Amino acid sequence: MSKFEKLQPWIGLLSRLTLGGVLFVAGYLKVDKLEVSQMAVRSYELLPIPIANFLGQTLPFFEVVVGLLLILGAATRAVAALGGFTMFIFIIAIAQAWARGLNIDCGCFGGGGTVDPGQTRYLQEILRDAGLVALALFLVRYPITKFSIDKTPKQSNAGDTE
Repeated sequence: MSKFEKLQPWIGLLSRLTLGGVLFVAGYLKVDKLEVSQMAVRSYELLPIPIANFLGQTLPFFEVVVGLLLILGAATRAVAALGGFTMFIFIIAIAQAWARGLNIDCGCFGGGGTVDPGQTRYLQEILRDAGLVALALFLVRYPITKFSIDKTPKQSNAGDTE
């Protein structure tokens, strides 16, 4: 067994807890402030107001559920793909706001809306989300991790994992 094969379940655990923790906390901080979440989504000026409001109301609950499933290690591959896709969409939204010269807070952990030009942190937000996409891709490739409720792979006669 290679060193990577020994470390992979632990790296996966760290990836699950990091991505899941970020999503869970981000959603949890917005669940009781749905009006602020709606405003944050509207501030990107990407979607019609009714759709932005709907997304602002549902996204926090989605983030909590996806985060919790990742923390537990349930359906890790599928949930990591959802979480990674969500982060990728966030990168696109942040990048377009930056490119269009919008001065907004991402609203990732509550807050959101217009801010002073010196308060934007687009590059940091994009880099953070890109790192989270990388963790999600790792989990899609290697979904079996330590302390997961996912089924562990069975050993075949040849000793390979399925």
